[in-house]
Amino acid sequence: MQNIFRRGAARPAPAAAAPAPLYGLVGEFRDADALLHAAEAAEHAGYTKLDAFSPFPIEELAEAVGHKKDRLPAVVLTGGLTGAVFGFGLQWLTQVIDYPLVVFGRPPFAWPAYIPITFECTILFAAFSAVFGMVLMNGLPQPYHPMFNAPDFERASQDKFFLVIEARDPKFDLQKTRAFLSSQHAIAINEVQQ
Repeated sequence: MQNIFRRGAARPAPAAAAPAPLYGLVGEFRDADALLHAAEAAEHAGYTKLDAFSPFPIEELAEAVGHKKDRLPAVVLTGGLTGAVFGFGLQWLTQVIDYPLVVFGRPPFAWPAYIPITFECTILFAAFSAVFGMVLMNGLPQPYHPMFNAPDFERASQDKFFLVIEARDPKFDLQKTRAFLSSQHAIAINEVQQ
């Protein structure tokens, strides 16, 4: 048995660092039409875990990469209705139940006077639900994403177009997916690590 605490004793070799797991393959395309064509072809080929990055919105691209219908309008409507019920209920509770006071001969439940506060609470709750709903549904804040490791990805917001097929896709095979992206005339194809 070796004494590893003795000066000059042989030290065990450090374990080799395991390579980071593969996130996916990313293809770079020359323009928006080529990206859209590649995304549609990937969907038709059966890929389901893919995403596209473009410096500007492309109308048909969301459908091509399989994004679902947005639920944010329902969240905003629910927030607005909650605000209306809250505003109206708060006024009714304070003026009819807790502190009924007859002013100028009006009954305590004079609902036309409740309209401005009800409207303001509706708008306030809808606005907050829109902001927080959008942030949560977009998964923000997201300080790290594996695509940040892709070569030239910092230009995705300027003049580059990218399509990534994730390794967790059931149809993903490194060689076949690389061949698929190559057949779609990708300018560059790179592996992206986690």
